Parts: sequence; C-alpha cells; structure tokens
Amino acid sequence: MNINPTESTIELTELSPPQILFGTEVDKKSSSEQFLLSMYDSVQASIFVVDVLEDGDFRYVALNPTHERWIGIRSNDLRGKKPEDILSPIDATKVRQHYAECVVFGKTISYEQCLQFQGVPTWWSTTLTPLRDANCKIYRLIGTSSNITPVKEAEQAVELQIQQQQLLEAIAKQIHQSVKLERILHQITQELRQFLKSDRVLIYRFDADSSGVVIAESTVANNEPLLGKNLTDPCFSRKYREHSSLGYIQVIEDIHTSGLHPCYIDFLTSLQVRANLVVPIFFKHDVWGLLIAQHCHQPRQWQQIEIDLLKRLATQISIAVQQTELHQQLEDFKAKMELDRQKHTNQLQQVRNFDALVRQMTEQIRDSFDESQVLQTVTQELVQLLNLDRCQIELYSTCQTQVKITYEYTTNLPQCLGLTRQIADLPEVYQPLLQKQPLQFLEIVPGWQPKLLVIAQMACPIFDTQGILGNIWLTRPTQEAFDEFEVGLMQQIANECAIAIRQGQLYQKTQAQVKELEKREQVKNKFLRTLSQELRTPITSISLAAQTLESILATEEILDIEIVPQLLQILHNECGRESKLINDLLTLTSLEAEPNPPTLIAIDLQTWLHPIIETFRDVTNCQRQHLNLIIENTLPLLETDITDLERIVTELLNHACKYTPPGESITVSAELTDEVVELRITNSGIELSSNELSRIFEPFYHFSQHDAWKHSGTGLELALVQKMVRHLGGSITVKSGAGQTMFAVKFPL
Repeated sequence: MNINPTESTIELTELSPPQILFGTEVDKKSSSEQFLLSMYDSVQASIFVVDVLEDGDFRYVALNPTHERWIGIRSNDLRGKKPEDILSPIDATKVRQHYAECVVFGKTISYEQCLQFQGVPTWWSTTLTPLRDANCKIYRLIGTSSNITPVKEAEQAVELQIQQQQLLEAIAKQIHQSVKLERILHQITQELRQFLKSDRVLIYRFDADSSGVVIAESTVANNEPLLGKNLTDPCFSRKYREHSSLGYIQVIEDIHTSGLHPCYIDFLTSLQVRANLVVPIFFKHDVWGLLIAQHCHQPRQWQQIEIDLLKRLATQISIAVQQTELHQQLEDFKAKMELDRQKHTNQLQQVRNFDALVRQMTEQIRDSFDESQVLQTVTQELVQLLNLDRCQIELYSTCQTQVKITYEYTTNLPQCLGLTRQIADLPEVYQPLLQKQPLQFLEIVPGWQPKLLVIAQMACPIFDTQGILGNIWLTRPTQEAFDEFEVGLMQQIANECAIAIRQGQLYQKTQAQVKELEKREQVKNKFLRTLSQELRTPITSISLAAQTLESILATEEILDIEIVPQLLQILHNECGRESKLINDLLTLTSLEAEPNPPTLIAIDLQTWLHPIIETFRDVTNCQRQHLNLIIENTLPLLETDITDLERIVTELLNHACKYTPPGESITVSAELTDEVVELRITNSGIELSSNELSRIFEPFYHFSQHDAWKHSGTGLELALVQKMVRHLGGSITVKSGAGQTMFAVKFPL
C-alpha cells in the first residue's frame, strides 16, 4: 500500500483517527484496509500515532479507543500536540528520547516506561515502528502499548519485601554488635525514614508521669527538630499510653479527616504533622515508648506492610533496650563485685563465669539463627558453673497446655529428654511459672536409698514482652537453696534464651516467607511463559493468513479466488480465539483480585436448565454423541447469579463435547442432597489419570491426547469454572473411573 505523507498531513483535521493512520479517504479504501481499520478500533492493545516533522519535532496524530480508555484522553484532544502538552517535563523527555531513538536507528524498537496520566503512574510495554514515504524518509511512528502496571507492582512488592528484610537484618546485626542504645536507635530512625520516604521518624520514651521525651529522631522537615524535647500534652501522652498497653496502633492518614479530638489536632499541627503512624514499644509488661513515622505537609496512606515493619522494629527496639539494660546490670554487678573482691572471692568468680556465658550466648545469637546451639550450650555451661546434677530447658506448646523437655544436660541422673508434661497435672508448679515468677523447692528422690536423698530444684521462666516461652530447670544434688544472687543471674540467662528463641522463630518465619515468595515467583513466571505461547499462536496464524491474502490481492489477477474466503475465515477464527483468550484472562484476573459480589436471582433449574442443554443438541448429534438431561422434580429454587451459572454449565458442556468420542453419552443431572443442590456433568468414553485430575483446573493445562475432535481452546476454561463456582459460594470436584469422567458442582441452599 503506497502512502503519500503530504496528503496525509493535509487531511489530519478532516479525517478520523483510523483515516489519519492510513492517509486515504473512506470510499477509496480496499477491503484489507477496512479490516485493518476495524482492528485499530476494536483491538485490545493500545495504539497511538506520532508524526515526525521536518525539523525533527514530534506531534501526536491519533489514539485508538483502547488507548483513550487507558489514559483518559480523547484522540481529538490529543491531535497536533507535542509530548510536553500532555506529559510532565520529565515524562516528555523520556518519550522524546524513545521517539528520537526509533528515528535514528530507523527500525522497530521496544521498551518499558512509567508515565503519569491524570496524576496516576502507569507502566507500559511499548513497541514503536517507523513508517517511510516513497523516498524512504521516516515521516510517522506507530506505537502499540500494553499496560503492565500489575506486573510491575508485583515486582515492586517483592522488592519491597526484600528491602524490608534487609533493613530488619541490618538492625538486628547492629543490636547484636553494639550495646549503645543511642547509636542503635539513631540507626533505626535514619534507615526507617529512608525506607518509608517519610518526613520524620522519631522514638518517644515515656516517663513515669506519662510525659515523655524524644530520644531519637531522623527528619527532613524544615521545622525545628524535636530531639531531646519533652512532650507533655495530656491529650497525647496519658490517653495513648493507656491504649498502647493493649497493643493499640494509631494510623492517621490525615489529621483533618480522621475524627481526632480538637486538642489533639492542635497538638499535631503545632508539630507540623499531617499524617501519623504510631506503634507502641513494650518492655517488661509495660509500654516503654512509641515508634512514630510522620508526614508533615501532605496526607499519607500508610500501607499494611509499613505498619508491620514498624511493629517488627518496635520488637527489635524492645530487644535492644532489654539487651542494654542487661549489659548495664552486668556492668554494675561486676563493679560491685570488684569492690568486695576479698570478701566475696567465690561469688566474684561466679559472676565472671556467668558474664562469659552471657557473652558466649550473645555471640552465638549474633552469629547464628539456630537457637538449638545456644540453648544446648546453656544447659551444659550451667551444670558446670553451678555444680548441678542436671539442667533442662522445657518449652510450652502453642496453646500452653503442655510442656516438652527439649534440651537437657545431666551428669548422673536419668535422661528425660523429650518428656512431655500436662500443665493441668501440676497446677501448683506451673501456675506461678505461667505468671513469670521463679520457683524453687526441695524434693525427695524417689526409690530406696540407704540414706534419705533430698535435692534442690529451681525453675526460672523464659519470657519476653510477647509472652512466656518455657522454663529453665536446675537440679542441685544438695539441700542448699539457690540464693537471690543466683536467681537474678538465671533471669538474665532466661532473657538471653528468650531472645535466641524469638530470633530462631523469626528466622524460620522469614525463611518460610522467602520460600513462599520464590514459589509464587516461579508460578508467576510459568504462567507468563505459557500465556506468551498461547498469545503467540493465533497471532502467528493471523500473520501468515494476512501475508498470503496481501500477496493474492497484490496480483493483477486472483488465480485462486476460493482461497480468499478461507484466509478470511482463518483471520476471523484466530482473532476470535485471541479475543476469547484475553477476555478469559481478564475474567480470571478479576476473580482472583477483588470480584464484584454476585447478583443473586432465584431460578427453577427444571425450566432454566433445559433450553441451555438444547443449544448443544446439534453439536452432539453431529458428533454422534448422546445428550441426556435428568432433573429431580422436587428441586427447590436456587438463588444464584444466572450469568455466571450459565457460563459454568456452558463451559463444562463444551468440555464434555470436546472429549467425548462418537457413540458415547453426555449426561447432565441435578438433584438435592443434604440441603445442597448438586449439578453433575458426566461423559463416557474417557478416563483421566490421577496426575491429569490433579492438574485439570490449572490455567493452560491441556490433555490433547483425549481430544477426539481436535477442538481448540484457550486453556483457561476450567480454571475460570473453578473460580466462578467459588465466587458463587459453591464447590466443584472431578472424578474419573470405569470409563467415564464426572464434574460435580455443589451449591448450598
């Protein structure tokens, strides 16, 4: 087809967008041009046309209807405008660079970019093709774009999870490497503000009178820093401390629309706060302080992943505070022992030994996420340090109804590793322990002994701000009770054990999340590869048919006029196949995201189902299949969405017709069982393997070896059926055996 660029430019103001694309008047277009113009209007891809001016500038010519819907700009409003007229300066520079690259290289290019239309950022995958005039000069660019925003958002979500995990690991590493609380809190505020891209992040510590002070701050706001300032507003401190003790998290996206008390609005306004996210920091059963993220000049919609991150960082801060306090306690204790060295030589040595054990535990916690190594070391070291017969660590079950001895070290007593005790059997022992109180008592060793043998036992609970985890049991071979000093040291060891256990749990949870993300990424990549193959197949057929038709129409005499309808039929069939595939994909995506609630209407299956079945009568007769319908007369009315139900029945019947050999039967039945309406579609002559049954509802899964009629399909039909049945509140199962396959759809009344 010859295109005159001069005539095309003259007719820009008079022709519709498709006419601008091809540069000829309607009454002069050939049938192939008419077909291409109809594709321009109806194709699901976004198409835009750009003129290359003599001075190298670019002006837009037209958009197809799909692109108009995507960006919200009419083609007539766009015509004749430069990129700067509709895009921001940054976006305009980006698109100009791509247009210039296409002109310079003189060939089709593909690229991805993010543009903002009407304030909404959208990701596009674009292919740009140059058009040349009779002198081989590029005078126009044709672009086709696909909206890939969901894919990019999914990639960004994975990247955000990775960045969050890296941030948490960096903070955890800093906590384990340093006991300087001020340095740790400063790093947390700095890195959290950069991660959130917020104006201010601060850590607020409560005082005993419900006032408080900002002890760490990272800010890019222009107002005066808050670090070191006392904030004593009663509307802020006292009331929020009461709520925080219950784990209350404050999420304010805009102080002017969140229904806050006027005094609190005034208080936040005085700090130039517009959006506020506050998470409590717990320490020793009480609210120690608050972790706060703020936006100063505009509202902020806080995401759940950001809220979860602050909660996890609040836990890390609690660990840092606890570790700092433990370190300070140890330092004070060592100083006191140094002053009384002559009087308390043995006790000082014990302190040194415990200090070494704490350091060893801290190093192991820092270097390894495996708590078993830490806890097993604790049991062995405590036996040697305190001259014990046995040391055990028992852990509670999730529901705290039983405990299991998980770690043990003994010198001469029988092994109890793996022993499980029921809490209800020993209430006098576990009631104080569950209340986080140490317990010690004397016990007579059972069995015959020449001399009465009495041993001392002590149990120290392992807990943190999140709850109780287990107990450390010490058994001493004498009646000497554990003194207050030893109890205090054991509580410190128990605190370190709690950190090790929580860290191990967090690591296991993180590893599980990483594996789940990797699994989802693999499923997504597999789906996209299959989708690409499915989309490419009809496009290849369309391209071959179009090339053949073009070569036939280019000849002066059509030698074989009968092939033209065949080619047109191929184009029609493959376009329909491509359109159905895209529509099925969009329906499947909407059902997986946030589907609209179904429109329920009461129907009588006896009268409603019969005409739908009859529409398949001609097909089954042609394929020499027997079609049967069996419906109970006593079926009650079924409330359902008739559009979705008709699609479900139609797709299942299409599947049955496709895979039923000649001479076999297809039976549709409906009956009431246990207040459930069950709809069955059974076809004989085919039997599926267990592997095929397990994958039958997977998108793009085909078992073409059973297709007696070589029918084509999108591969999404049964996946859509499963999603639609669940959307209607029902369930679907498939069974195969004895030479037949049955789909059973159940809807509760």
